[in-house]
Amino acid sequence: MCGINGLMSNTEMDFSFLVNKMNDSISHRGPNAAGIQSIQNGCLGHKRLSIIDLSQEANQPFFDDEHILIYNGEVYNFEELRKKYKFDCRTNSDTEVIFQGLKLKGPKFLSELNGMFALAFWDINLEKLLIARDRLGIKPLYVYNQGCTFAFSSEIKGLKSIKTQLGGFTINGSSVNTFLHLGYIPKPQTIYNEIEKFPPGHFGTYENGKLAIEQFWSPNSVIKRDIIKNEKQAKEELGQLLKSSIGYRLKSDVPFGTFLSGGIDSSTVSAIAQEVSPNKIKTFSIGFNNSAFNEAEFAKQVATYIGSEHYEFMVTEDDAKELVGDIVTSYDEPFGDSSAIPTMLVSRMAKKEVTMTLSGDGGDELFHGYGFYNWANRLSNPLIKSNRKIIGSLLKKGNNRMKRASFLFDYPSNQIKSHIFSQEQYYFTQKEIQELLVNQTIYPKYMDDEYSFSRELSSKEQQSLFDINYYLRDDLLTKVDIASMKYSLETRVPLLDHRIVEFALNLDEGLKIKNGEQKYLLKQILFDYVPKDIFDRPKRGFSVPLKKWLETDLKYLVDNNLNKETIVSAGLVRFDQVERLLNRFKRGEDYLFTRIWALIVLHEWVKHN
Repeated sequence: MCGINGLMSNTEMDFSFLVNKMNDSISHRGPNAAGIQSIQNGCLGHKRLSIIDLSQEANQPFFDDEHILIYNGEVYNFEELRKKYKFDCRTNSDTEVIFQGLKLKGPKFLSELNGMFALAFWDINLEKLLIARDRLGIKPLYVYNQGCTFAFSSEIKGLKSIKTQLGGFTINGSSVNTFLHLGYIPKPQTIYNEIEKFPPGHFGTYENGKLAIEQFWSPNSVIKRDIIKNEKQAKEELGQLLKSSIGYRLKSDVPFGTFLSGGIDSSTVSAIAQEVSPNKIKTFSIGFNNSAFNEAEFAKQVATYIGSEHYEFMVTEDDAKELVGDIVTSYDEPFGDSSAIPTMLVSRMAKKEVTMTLSGDGGDELFHGYGFYNWANRLSNPLIKSNRKIIGSLLKKGNNRMKRASFLFDYPSNQIKSHIFSQEQYYFTQKEIQELLVNQTIYPKYMDDEYSFSRELSSKEQQSLFDINYYLRDDLLTKVDIASMKYSLETRVPLLDHRIVEFALNLDEGLKIKNGEQKYLLKQILFDYVPKDIFDRPKRGFSVPLKKWLETDLKYLVDNNLNKETIVSAGLVRFDQVERLLNRFKRGEDYLFTRIWALIVLHEWVKHN
């Protein structure tokens, strides 16, 4: 786990100086070693967090007389690949196996990698650059491609560190729209017009000033005609895949542990990791002095049962206040997911004990654990669809819960998937956004594009695929990567082994939700390791008591960011609409707190940029 940077241009620049500057800006991603390597009309840079083969021989850039590699991530099947191709390696690192594989097979080798990665591979003789990102987009890669200059970095701040040389950046109005609607900015957009997220499951070649991009994997492309229906067969296969994936991800030359929230996904990962590991693993959880959000007691029960060495941290409002500013500076663009706060806190705690952790991200999207999927099913009902406006207007007259639900029925016909996500997370509807924004923007059509598959997908499956393609990648994985790497902590996500993803996408949805029980099949495996009664409770997300905090300890953020002077100065949204929203919140429409938080984050970001 590291950070990579690169800069190429036909314009005369001090490439080494600039790439060193980029490296310095993301030094938290790699405190163990740093390096740069000049190339034709450019330079490549690397910051290393040593996890496998801690020797200097495995430092990067990794090069010989013909090629140079910089790479961020971990490839877990590197030992099998080294043996398969009989690579003669001088290190025990996965880096050298990737280097040798790309030399031998070029971009075709990417499909053989099991892991998370963002990389750049320079061919000295051909003067050609290959860049690539892993299948699910677990590792980030941001690209600037303007005129005769091409640059990339593991974080936007790497590119911002040399923005003067790049000509500066301008705010993307469409990204402001999608942020207010979703709480994150979906690929390929960033908050800046000049920077894009390199697409997951793709590789690109940069040659003669031009970037050509090709896809080598996507969730959409692995959906098959036939599905797995036999429960016994499905459970056995998933159990084997989980053991294999978690076993792979325990390969480490540094101390490791797991994030353990006490929920289904993290408990499954922790329980299997403890069985697979020959030693007692460390588990880390956080709690709140608010019973509605505190799962620490359940995490402790799981840890006690599996016999892990457990660490717990109780979060206070003061801890949250301390990290609010860090969300803005760490994430580089507006990021509305308030669970970044506890994720940062648990990462900071874990780093005191370990250098690598496993997380349970991906289980909800793959095995239908969200309420989104029930709403997708309801709204696809022809009777509800034809009467949705009447239903919505009736619900608006009810209590807060009914008012919130009413928004779900008022969707543009071509935006149902993103609308369901938006309203389940309490963000602004597109109708509200058009009234709110100073300058009108068009909502990106690609967010709800219809695709053809080898079989017809149900509304729940379509909503799940939307979440895998957008929410998982650009919110959850971004959140974990930035929050953990802020403290130089590597986090691996075993549920997103591409073999498990492909299995889940072709699993009968009746084994994902059975008799109303969500994540049914995953739970059956967990209950072989941990007693079911520990989990006989309502589902809680990894969230913070944000509504209460905005009314009390964090109220100063409302006062500082949503006043007339700040709103007018930023010039993004209309103050009269913000004022109306705040008045509704004060009068008791407390479900509006996420909308208010999004506006706070947006204007905090403007202040810092």
